[in-house]
Amino acid sequence: MLQRSQGILSVLFHSVREPRLSSCRLLHNAGYTWTKSEVRLKDTRCFHTSPKTQGWWERDRKSGYNANRPEPNRKQMILEGLKELKTEIALWQEEVKEKFKADPILIYRPGEVDVKYQFKEPKDLEKWVCTADSDHNEGYTVANFEISPAGHGLFYGNLCNKVPIDGKIKRAGYANINSMRARKSFKRESYHDWHAYNMLVMRIRGDGRSYLINIATEGYFDVLWNDVFHFALYTRGGPYWQHVRIPFSKFFLGSKGRVQDKQCPISLEHVTNIGFTVDARHGAEGPFSLEIDYIGCEFDPSHTEKFAYEMYKQDKYIVGT
Repeated sequence: MLQRSQGILSVLFHSVREPRLSSCRLLHNAGYTWTKSEVRLKDTRCFHTSPKTQGWWERDRKSGYNANRPEPNRKQMILEGLKELKTEIALWQEEVKEKFKADPILIYRPGEVDVKYQFKEPKDLEKWVCTADSDHNEGYTVANFEISPAGHGLFYGNLCNKVPIDGKIKRAGYANINSMRARKSFKRESYHDWHAYNMLVMRIRGDGRSYLINIATEGYFDVLWNDVFHFALYTRGGPYWQHVRIPFSKFFLGSKGRVQDKQCPISLEHVTNIGFTVDARHGAEGPFSLEIDYIGCEFDPSHTEKFAYEMYKQDKYIVGT
């Protein structure tokens, strides 16, 4: 009996070390036969990695949020591509001209704000996407992003923390605006290079709520797709405009809404998106309004901080989550 138990343990050890081989095959190679009263290892899945529980890679960049979106047929895709061909060629020509000019900015003068996004015309809103939980059947929040009567970008709507009765959704009540991914001509993925700046500058007019600023640094590998740096945006409310200057060193790292234990500064040469989020937690449901004049970057030589948060040295076997 002891010898038989040792044979089972040997099979278990090799099944873990060699996950590509099934337990039945290992038992057969070991010359082991079992009876009806013993556990049949061929039915177990404890020693194999199932695709449903595989957590080492991401299936898609949107984590399944595009699953319900209908895919256009091939003819429609060709027609849409031909419509955008003229715009893409014009953008490519501008890139070629800029390449031959070869006149990069070498000195960023202090106090000058380089405007990255400004909202003056409806076409400026085409570079942004406005979403809410109701767009994914996860709540009843309504949000819009339009040009205000004063001629600026207006992010407004109504937050509702009512949860749909589907047995899956636990929390609801959020809205978000996010800039489109930085791209070159012909839809080539690119990045915003902000490494020469150390300040994020905005001119806003809020409603007294606190919003969350999101700066995405979507990398090449799938483990970096959901890396987003956050910082709070506090608005005063009232009719007066508010000038905001936030150091990039104050932003902290998060992934899928969870603050990471292992922090690091923003890789400012790999910025892909910037956005704003508002939610209805702690009884904050109701109407909201955030008016944005411009979003820019600035170099401040008096700010020498590299990263505002303590860095802890962790062992290599500890995963930062």
